[in-house]
Parts: sequence; C-alpha cells; structure tokens
Amino acid sequence: MYSIGSLTVAPGERAEGLIPVGTSSYGVELGIPLIVINGAEDGPVLCVDAGVHGDEYDGQEAVRRVVAEIDPATLRGTLVAIPCLNTPAFEAAARTSGLDHLNLNRIFPGDADGSYSLRLAATFVEQVVPAVDAVVDLHTGGAFGEIAPLVILQGGYEELATDLALAAGHELVWKGGKWGGTIRHPALAAGKPAVTIEVGGGTYREQNVAVHMHSIRNIMRQLRMIDGEAELRDTYTTVSGTFARSAFGGFFVGHAEPGDTCKEGDKIATITDHYGNVLEEVRAPQDGIVLWVRRIRTVRPGDEVVIFGEVLGEIRP
Repeated sequence: MYSIGSLTVAPGERAEGLIPVGTSSYGVELGIPLIVINGAEDGPVLCVDAGVHGDEYDGQEAVRRVVAEIDPATLRGTLVAIPCLNTPAFEAAARTSGLDHLNLNRIFPGDADGSYSLRLAATFVEQVVPAVDAVVDLHTGGAFGEIAPLVILQGGYEELATDLALAAGHELVWKGGKWGGTIRHPALAAGKPAVTIEVGGGTYREQNVAVHMHSIRNIMRQLRMIDGEAELRDTYTTVSGTFARSAFGGFFVGHAEPGDTCKEGDKIATITDHYGNVLEEVRAPQDGIVLWVRRIRTVRPGDEVVIFGEVLGEIRP
C-alpha cells in the first residue's frame, strides 16, 4: 500500500484526491489535487508537478496525458502526479495567486501559519516531499515570456540530481539559480533529486505539451519505472542565467528568439515610447545563448525583459 495525504492506494491501482490547504472565502476547499498511480511492482516514487504558476498550461496538460497512458499493472514504483499545484493562480489565469499575489516558486518552504500560498508551500513540504523519492517540476515561460527548452540543475546538488537532469533530454542545462524558494529546494535539502524543466510560453502549444511528455517518459525510463532505455544526448551544454531588466517603461520589441546564440553587444531588444522614439536598447552582456524573451509588449521600469545564458561548459554522460 502507498499513502500520501489522505489517499491510500493499493498496488496496481490508481486514485485521485485533494490534500487540503484551506477554504476560500466562498466556502470551497482548496488544496493540492493529486493523481496517484501505484504500480503492481516495487520501484521509486516519482512526483511530477505542474501549475506552480497558473498561466503555465503546457505542463499541466502533459501531466494529465502521461497519467492517462500509464497502466498500473506494468508500472514499477509509484507516480504522484500534480497537474495543477497552484489552483488559485490557475483560477486567476496569472503567474501568482489571486488570493495573496505571492510567487509560489520563490517562497518555499512556506509557512503553515501564513497566507494561502505560504500554507500551500508548507503543505507540499510537509506532506508530499517525505512521501516521494524524486521531484520533477514542469514550467513554461508563462503568459508574458517564452523560454528555450532546458532543465534547471540546482548548483551545489550536481551529484544528487545530474542523472535526473540529463534524462529530461534537453541540450541546455541551466546551472541554476542563485535565487531560493523554488519547489525543488526542499526536495534537494531532504536528499531527494529534483529538477525544473522549462519549455515554451507566451501561449499554449501542443508541441510543448509533447516535449514535456517526452521528458516525463524518459525520466521514468531512467528510473526503471517503465520499459525502455532512457535516451541520453552525447553532450549537454551548461549555462548560467543573467536577467536583464528594463530601465524605461514603454513598448517592448524583441530581436532574438529563445535558443538563439549571441555575441557580446548584440542588440536583443528595444524599448520605444508611443511616438516610436527608442528609449533603450537591450544588448547581450557577453557571448552566449538567449534563454528567455519577454512576449508581453507592455514594459515598466525594472521588468524582466531577457534572460541571457553564459556558456559554462559541457557534460558528457
């Protein structure tokens, strides 16, 4: 038997339910929606989540479709699927929850006595992390940006999480993030491999759903949860990320696409006023790769407009 939250699932069975977090002002119970498939054979427990940001849709659909195709009778281990972790943000069709306007992916491990998003993070840490062996967190660039296909491997946890990251199947491995508070942090701190997979954004695309589905399946093969050999690349490119922010407000126009290579000084974007006067040119700070480009044309001073990736090296499995 496998148990998580209030769900108990027998081998070879599947179940779905909600881990409660709180109740809305209009009396609806809010929480973490789970789909659990407990395989007939022993194996690892993999958590795949999406919808940490409510306007990132491709991963949510990818989780549901992968779940629909899995046969519990042939699964080795357990898949804990969370199609939409942040349901209030999904309800708001926004990156952040309409309840407290917090960015869930910057506030882990949360606070059980805080506002809803803080309680949601704390519930995940207290009830999901101890019940799983690995975490795969699916993202896109959201409604206001688009990101190149990549996997984020947290710096300092390479020994723990590199195998998981490479099985995601993307050439770009972002040695990531000086920022804390992401969903992968509490899992890594608990000694469990965790990665973030990014692809697409700007709008929903079936091709990005397919890319996320391929990553999930390949990771499950790597963990021997399903049949088949994991497909690994001959080489992977490691990058760091530098966020460029606007100095001026105005109309944003990008001149490069996610995944494009760039040279130091290349013009990546411009910001103009309503008369067409160029207020600012965004230029590459070094040779590298454009990782993320803003898609929302309205830009305010201090907004993120581009993420540049400086090439650090290669990984050869």
